[in-house]
Amino acid sequence: MATHGASAGDTFADDLAFLKKHTPIVVLRDGGAAVAVAPAYQGRVMTSTFDHQSGPSFGWINRPVIERGLLSDEQKKGTLEEHIYIFGGEERFWLGPEGGQYALFFKPGSKFEFSDWGTPPAIDTEAYELVEQTDASARFKHATELINYSGAEFQVGIERTVKLLDKQEAAELLDVELGEGLRMVGYETDNRITNTGSHAWKPETGLLSIWILGMYNPSPETTVVIPFQQGSDKKLGPRVNDTYFGKVPPEYLQVENDKLFFRGDGTRRGKIGISPQRSKGIAGSYDAAGGVLNIVTYNVQDAPHGFVNSMWELQDQPYSGDVINSYNDGSPEPGKPPLGPFYELETSSPAAALNPGETMRHVQRTYHLQGSEDQLDTLAQQLLGVRLDAIKDAF
Repeated sequence: MATHGASAGDTFADDLAFLKKHTPIVVLRDGGAAVAVAPAYQGRVMTSTFDHQSGPSFGWINRPVIERGLLSDEQKKGTLEEHIYIFGGEERFWLGPEGGQYALFFKPGSKFEFSDWGTPPAIDTEAYELVEQTDASARFKHATELINYSGAEFQVGIERTVKLLDKQEAAELLDVELGEGLRMVGYETDNRITNTGSHAWKPETGLLSIWILGMYNPSPETTVVIPFQQGSDKKLGPRVNDTYFGKVPPEYLQVENDKLFFRGDGTRRGKIGISPQRSKGIAGSYDAAGGVLNIVTYNVQDAPHGFVNSMWELQDQPYSGDVINSYNDGSPEPGKPPLGPFYELETSSPAAALNPGETMRHVQRTYHLQGSEDQLDTLAQQLLGVRLDAIKDAF
């Protein structure tokens, strides 16, 4: 089954026209900057641009899956939709952990294999209710029940607000100057989960986390850059976790003392993670062909119960998970097509040990910046601690 979606050449206007044919879309705008949000796809940001008339579309959109729509149980048999609807979208709301004894993507008694993996409907096929909207923001709500691999039940209230950031706000949040001639779209999502049940969520039966994933168009000239805290592995743990889907080879991952480079070319399936001890609260990527610097940040907060571990195995340390991840798509099994292809930047909240009525909040901000190489070089150094030339020459 071919799932090749939009090419990186599509404009925002093209993608928006396509999306509107198939699902309701909320468009947030500020000047030329625009964000397209889909309530039926969990309030996900499908794509964004700094020029809504003729600018590029930054989100990877899976047109064939969106065109087909939701399938019956009979139609789904033997297809990828049995496991997940990959609609695409450059910033979506998910919940962790994926694997392990407290997994949300594996039913009790199942095996940690792709054939048994399935995405909960609340983060796959269920629509979220649009409860409030302005020109530059939209707020969504949803309620769901979940059961993890160990059989623990969760009643969850979900709230998600998508808000455009203007250039001045972005400059203040990033603590940089965004000069004349620099084109930008920036937005934040404020994501909250509330324990709406009558029982406390406890580490010994499993905790949830907010997990935000961005799917972007890959290219041969796209490289992910993640800076991290320097220090010995003994004190801070490994610099990178590169064993999610088998070890990532050096032609796809270069790890230095305080930063790593990871290909975002959509040609080989691999995933990496940065631990909370190592994280600097920021990740990015550079598309040398498009001249676009992409930056993702999140609200760094205390994590008394650690971070959920999404490894597909029974875990010795279920709360030693990563806070930042990046995924490069490719074939999941020999002879199978890629899921996209696309690449992802992801961040996670701490594990949420919530009493009834308590809420966990995770805020992620995404910025796409296009300008001269000099402008972007300065920003890359300030934000990621690396020159553009070093990113371009990493592989």
